[in-house]
Amino acid sequence: MRKAKPKKRTILPDPRYNDPLVTRFVNNLMLQGKKNLSFKIFYEAMDIIEGRMKNEKNEEMTPLDIWKKALENITPQVEVKSRRVGGATFQVPMEVRPDRKVSLSMKNLILFARKRSGKSMSEKLAAEIMAAFKEEGGAFKKKEDMHRMAEANKAFAHFRF
Repeated sequence: MRKAKPKKRTILPDPRYNDPLVTRFVNNLMLQGKKNLSFKIFYEAMDIIEGRMKNEKNEEMTPLDIWKKALENITPQVEVKSRRVGGATFQVPMEVRPDRKVSLSMKNLILFARKRSGKSMSEKLAAEIMAAFKEEGGAFKKKEDMHRMAEANKAFAHFRF
């Protein structure tokens, strides 16, 4: 690499929960630079989760704790990367870097929330967060599939680079 690595920008914490992780999630959720709308969608989803948690008698956890646990549940530990060795391409299992883990889990959560059927994006996001919290739903299935692929290709682990 010729140039120096660019400096990591610090992400400011969000106004309600004072957590930079929330801001990072909202930045991933944002489309066409509409950050206020993204914050509104996220906070509405948190309110929906809070309402549903009161119904399920699980009051010791805040919506933010539920969201963090859901992200943790869908965070992949290993992934497969294509590696070309002498004309053949192998799917080599690799450990995921910590910053990439967070990024993958957030993007998968948002992707599968968008695919869900529902009225508003905040309802779909709340439903996907609740599903991930209970270790089900599309995002959790994707993580399981990634782990299964890595397990199946464990024989090629010595091709790691």
